[in-house]
Amino acid sequence: MPKNHARKKALAELKAELGIKHADAIALLDHPDADERETLYEYLETYVDINTYKEAVDYLRQEQNDPANQIMCTTCGWTNNMVCPECAKGCGCSVGCTGWRHGEYTDPDENDDYDEDGDCYDCGADGDPYAECTCYDDEDSEAA
Repeated sequence: MPKNHARKKALAELKAELGIKHADAIALLDHPDADERETLYEYLETYVDINTYKEAVDYLRQEQNDPANQIMCTTCGWTNNMVCPECAKGCGCSVGCTGWRHGEYTDPDENDDYDEDGDCYDCGADGDPYAECTCYDDEDSEAA
């Protein structure tokens, strides 16, 4: 298949899947960083208020520049928003800390209500931010 035909097909698929304009599809396809391109695709696919390549890039840069998302430990990869207030190091390298952050981020059984894709086993809600799990809503209303 000629290169131009494959590119035209890829652009057409992007426009159809994401509902974006031709210029946005070109910009997304030509984005230099493959990891960022995948993230931009996810933003355009997931968030209803992100409709253009520029909006997706702006949101990505905002996320990257947020101090909470900066890596605090290069050994374990924890970010500043994951810091454990109950141990000296505050990161995943702290062995023996029983703080709730360590349980949340290191215990594979902590989130056993969800499968590997973030889908709830009980109600089937997926990782989509607009389809949140509602299994515990009844318990919350009964407690009130």
